[in-house]
Amino acid sequence: MSLVESQSEDRQSEEQVRYLQANGRELNSKFGYPNNTIKTSRYSVLNFLPLNLFEQFQRLANAYFLILLFLQLIPQISSLAWYTTVIPLMVVLSVTAVKDAIDDMVKWLPGPLADMLLLSSSEPCGLTYIETAELDGPKITEPGLLPLHFSSGKVRCESPNNKLDKFTGILTYKGKNYTLDHDKLLLRGCIIRNTDWCYGLVIYTGPDTKLMQNCGKSTFKRTHMDRLLNILVLWIFLFLGSMCFILAIGHGIWENKKGYYFQDFLPWKEHVSSSVVSAVLIFWSYFIILNTMVPISLYVSVEIIRWGNSYYINWDRKMFYAPKNTPAQARTTTLNEELGQVKYVFSDKTGTLTQNIMVFNKCSINGIFYGGVYDKKGRRVEVSEETEKVDFSYNKLADPKFSFYDKTLVEAVKKGDCSVHLFFLSLSLCHTVMSEEKVEGKLIYQAQSPDEGALVTAARNFGFVFRSRTSEMITVVEMGETKVYQLLAILDFNNVRKRMSVIVRTPEDRVMLFCKGADTILSQLLHPSCRSLRDVTMEHLDDFAIEGLRTLMVAYRELDNAFFQAWSKKHSVACLSLENREDKMSDVYEEMEKDLMLLGATAIEDKLQDGVPETITTLNKAKIKMWVLTGDKQETAVNIAYACNIFGDEMDGMFIVEGKNDETVRQELRYRWENFHTFLGNLKCGCVLVLQAYALEGNLELELLRTACMCKGVICCRMTPLQKAQVVELVKRYKKVVTLAIGDGANDVSMIKAAHIGVGISGQEGMQAMLNSDYTFSQFHCLRRLLLVHGRWSYNRMCKFLSYFFYKNFAFTLVHFWYAFFSGFSAQTVYDTWFITFYNLVYTSLPVLGLSLFDQDVNETWSLRFPELYDPGQHNLYFNKKEFVKCLVHGIYSSLVLFFIPMGTIHNSVRSDGKEISDYQSFSLIVQTALLCVVTMQIALDTTYWTMISHIFTWGSLGFYFCILFFLYSDGLCLMFPDVFQFLGKAMNTLNLPQMWLIIVLIVVLCILPMIGYQFLKPLFWPIMDRIHLCMRHSLSPPTRTKLKHASSRRSAYAFSHKQGFGALITSGKAMKDKVFKRNSSPFKK
Repeated sequence: MSLVESQSEDRQSEEQVRYLQANGRELNSKFGYPNNTIKTSRYSVLNFLPLNLFEQFQRLANAYFLILLFLQLIPQISSLAWYTTVIPLMVVLSVTAVKDAIDDMVKWLPGPLADMLLLSSSEPCGLTYIETAELDGPKITEPGLLPLHFSSGKVRCESPNNKLDKFTGILTYKGKNYTLDHDKLLLRGCIIRNTDWCYGLVIYTGPDTKLMQNCGKSTFKRTHMDRLLNILVLWIFLFLGSMCFILAIGHGIWENKKGYYFQDFLPWKEHVSSSVVSAVLIFWSYFIILNTMVPISLYVSVEIIRWGNSYYINWDRKMFYAPKNTPAQARTTTLNEELGQVKYVFSDKTGTLTQNIMVFNKCSINGIFYGGVYDKKGRRVEVSEETEKVDFSYNKLADPKFSFYDKTLVEAVKKGDCSVHLFFLSLSLCHTVMSEEKVEGKLIYQAQSPDEGALVTAARNFGFVFRSRTSEMITVVEMGETKVYQLLAILDFNNVRKRMSVIVRTPEDRVMLFCKGADTILSQLLHPSCRSLRDVTMEHLDDFAIEGLRTLMVAYRELDNAFFQAWSKKHSVACLSLENREDKMSDVYEEMEKDLMLLGATAIEDKLQDGVPETITTLNKAKIKMWVLTGDKQETAVNIAYACNIFGDEMDGMFIVEGKNDETVRQELRYRWENFHTFLGNLKCGCVLVLQAYALEGNLELELLRTACMCKGVICCRMTPLQKAQVVELVKRYKKVVTLAIGDGANDVSMIKAAHIGVGISGQEGMQAMLNSDYTFSQFHCLRRLLLVHGRWSYNRMCKFLSYFFYKNFAFTLVHFWYAFFSGFSAQTVYDTWFITFYNLVYTSLPVLGLSLFDQDVNETWSLRFPELYDPGQHNLYFNKKEFVKCLVHGIYSSLVLFFIPMGTIHNSVRSDGKEISDYQSFSLIVQTALLCVVTMQIALDTTYWTMISHIFTWGSLGFYFCILFFLYSDGLCLMFPDVFQFLGKAMNTLNLPQMWLIIVLIVVLCILPMIGYQFLKPLFWPIMDRIHLCMRHSLSPPTRTKLKHASSRRSAYAFSHKQGFGALITSGKAMKDKVFKRNSSPFKK
């Protein structure tokens, strides 16, 4: 069962049928329907504390320290005060809770709109034009038709569900029943266009609306690094328990063989009755002493690092969008390093990759190319802000927003070129656009698709203005002269015909057919005399397609009046047929649409957001796979994929899943998968997969996934919001990689929540995607910097931090283990108590933060120049279980050096005055000073990008240690508080010894030498960084762009993406404004 079906059935099981009454508040309140407030946040005032604590204690380290706190409350085993654990734990929990609350507070979203049954509107026959781009892709002016006034009717309808395109119900009004379907429903999230007012009956509110049913649940997102840390903490816990067990056994043996006989000097405590009891208690004492294997400051530091790196994103001026004054924003501070590990990006199309703005860009008329821009020397140049636009001031009805740059086309129009005039006349007549002119001279076009609106607007600006229409007439202003054409027939578009035609009678009494559609179709319907013109036009279409433009052909045919009358009778018979009506009408259409005379071709640019192709090319080089999940039609999505460089003409193949049921889809997927394996060695540029939403309905998850994941790119079309989330969950479940979803509309919220990382684009489709996202910005190209710069830096910094942090604490803690063998396993610490307190809190905190906040292996320019640098993060090469074991081995080695070198060198040694220096306090001071010198030199080796702050943090912390040392071991302080400060004069007496400094130098050399050798040998086994640093010394020229062949597969995207038009609605006359009808239908009538 699919995710969509299961969630829908769960909901319907609670409420089978919904009953409503207009203006019946008392009846409606009995059913307990929710109010219209929606919540997209995780927490509420009541559940915040328990839920947040539950989430925080899922980190094993927090649970570990809670257990440690309880152990410290037992005086028989506690060797440290309880507050040394409880205070840091409270600070960590409080800081994290505040951060989570702030992150979550901005996700409250009030809900002023609901799903509403349309009853009446300002438009004829109760029509309402809506744009549902925020729900299921760009659909404009879908009419909801129910000519009823607001009244006290009753509604019985289906229970709330997530199906955007389905709704069934019955409206009972004045004893009559009216059938309801989804065309009568205005959904929450749609935008009403060209409608002054409308009345309706609210059906679903708040969480019951179809939009919210598709949003999915908010979940607590945890990074892969957090999960890895949980495993490592468990390992450390087991390792810690093993060490404590060994030391407890050692203590039991020592007490049994030696301690038992020296009770006069080392008496057992009252609660110790035997060496076994003493060993059990020592086990827990060492458990407390060695707890610094996982210090609680680890998570404090992690949160600070994430918080700091989040501000780098907020402050990035190159991700700032000046036209809207919108900066990039990290809406969460817990996922930064995850940005450096993304393997799959799931993207919406409309509003994310594109601006959803169609622009008439170029055209070919009678074999002549128009739309190119040339300089004074006749060389082709790109359009820029400085390029001079064509002046349309001669046309008072021109759209001021329209831009064109080729003046030769305007000159051809003004000269009266017959082919050019006929071309634009065709564009002004052959469409189903509706026009509205509330103010004289200001036309508003309501187009069935943005493409069609762009074509009619282009004809308008070049002097052929579509001004109005009725069911029988079309009014066009041709070069300032108003002409009325009689509309005889509309041969509407469908997916099989891939074209549309209109038949009109001109003012000169000529019957003309104008046709536009896919070149693959129209080229076969042309008159033989157009062969040479067709070849030239096809070359122009290839050029248009290479630029990613949406193309179509335009043709016409002059009809004999007698032939048209005979055809009209056949058309009427086909329209009235009860059986196979569509097939019969198609046959009649084909009889008319032949022997066409070619006029030319158009090229429309579906304007991409700035930098989209370059961004996707860069992401591909970084081995990030791009999947487009869209509610749009297949052909539209494929064309955009070409324009965005997701698909390329050089790819090895494009596989389209066309099966309509489980079995055929399964066979196709298996066949494609077998082909992949058969030809794997011959594939150079990769293949791509295109599939429809119905491929996800059956139990085909594994078949689909294994085929899709072998492809360079995947396009999923006609996706509902929950199906988008289903695809993301599928990859998350089986691939175990980091996923990122990016979108701009409410239809993208579900996949944004489902992915490991959700990115919202603050575009034109509302704020819901942004409010439910983890990161936001205004342009898709910012994703490149987010991942390759901020994400990679954050991942590298976090990995360096964890490696260094674990190393320094292993080296620090394991010295206690070796010391136990020389102290009778008595749970005595090696270091001074104040050094233990300040080691992670003061002495080593700033250097590691400096490394984690400022370090860069390469700068941002080279991070973008060499996307291959992103690869290690995808495979988590810089910090994993293997790297952790390396840190442990390195820490064990350093602890051995730190303990045994001072132990061996000061054994039985004396000062120049004959006094011994092999006492406990001198030994402790030498070890802790050597330890700080070693970890300071280690972090200096790890740092690749030095700033002034890095120098201050690193060397300043070491200097600060010596200052604190002299202060804590000063005579005055030790004499004032002898029980607290016991190392009287040790700093001065020990640090002035040459032996002491020689010991420290020897320890540093022995500890650092292996790492220097590793850094020296590393390029031999990991050469990519050396190659990059070599390339950084030389300037690389950008690759030259070559003209690609075989672009025919990318043409005619307009004809493919177009949907069933308003032909039937127009010819019926229902959409035509009639003053009498509007006056009678007004709700303000008295």
